[in-house]
Amino acid sequence: MRLLYRSILEDGYTQPVVCYYAKSQDLYVIVDGFHRWRVMKEHHDIYEREHGMLPVSVIDKPLSNRMASTIRHNRARGSHDVDLMSNIIKELHELGRSDNWISKYLGMDKDEILRLKQITGLAALFRDVKFGQAWRPVEEVEEMMEITIKKTVRC
Repeated sequence: MRLLYRSILEDGYTQPVVCYYAKSQDLYVIVDGFHRWRVMKEHHDIYEREHGMLPVSVIDKPLSNRMASTIRHNRARGSHDVDLMSNIIKELHELGRSDNWISKYLGMDKDEILRLKQITGLAALFRDVKFGQAWRPVEEVEEMMEITIKKTVRC
């Protein structure tokens, strides 16, 4: 927070706070920029200089898209928490978003999504994943071996 305060003190607000208007509550909810907002609320010098106003961009998107916006902003800055990301992937799946949707809107490749799913450990998250057959039941393997042997022995 000190570095962010210093940045805002020296350079001003270089990025808007991204909000969503919640009609049912008649208030704006921060999607991205919570710490920038906190700097203004907690530092009187910044509050006075900015006249208590922040640059704001308002988006009108459903929850899963707002979550995707937050993640894109954080990833663009190079900051993200693995546990948080895992939980977000879990929530997006619970909201019905597919791996393809997550890949497209969060800018993640399939391997990254799979790794984040593994952290949460929920089997339901793997319903979109196609697995190869790493093993077969012993009976099936024995049958295949018998067929192969018969084919090679036949003259």
